[in-house]
Amino acid sequence: MLHYALAAFDACSEFAQTVLVLAPDDNHFDGRRFGPLRFAVLVHDAARPGITPALIRALVEALRDDPVGGILALPVADTLKREQAPTAKGGLAAVLATESRDGLWQAQTPQMFRLGMLRHALEDALASGAEVTDEASAIERIGHAPKLVRGSLRNFKVTYPEDFALAEAFLGAAKSV
Repeated sequence: MLHYALAAFDACSEFAQTVLVLAPDDNHFDGRRFGPLRFAVLVHDAARPGITPALIRALVEALRDDPVGGILALPVADTLKREQAPTAKGGLAAVLATESRDGLWQAQTPQMFRLGMLRHALEDALASGAEVTDEASAIERIGHAPKLVRGSLRNFKVTYPEDFALAEAFLGAAKSV
């Protein structure tokens, strides 16, 4: 999966480099030596091997001059159900309510933000013990509104065991085209 994600970024010759972060204590890239808003950073989850150079370029083009940045995302298409806790141990959860999907988007990656702003947002969240689920939520937490750039179903996140077969199908079809 990592190979496919990195290959998509590598195919974008407009990037000077790709930095791969392998562990939280990795110190190979020091963003502090750059000005706070001079560079943008794209953060991508390797569990999304379906990313394409075209999606990356669309994100960069849409956000190139944006002072905050944004994310690839898709409007939610499925009906959303909120669960109520199961009543018996090992029992199935039941539907508590149907939630409106109006205005809801499913976040994807890459997510693109100004380097200094993202660094500040993540450090602030860490220092305060706040739970952030992605880079966009850290940026939102400090009062900014990331933009939404339409992504693709192909860029889904491999999460469950059955997702591997779907990813192989997508990636295999891309090789044969």
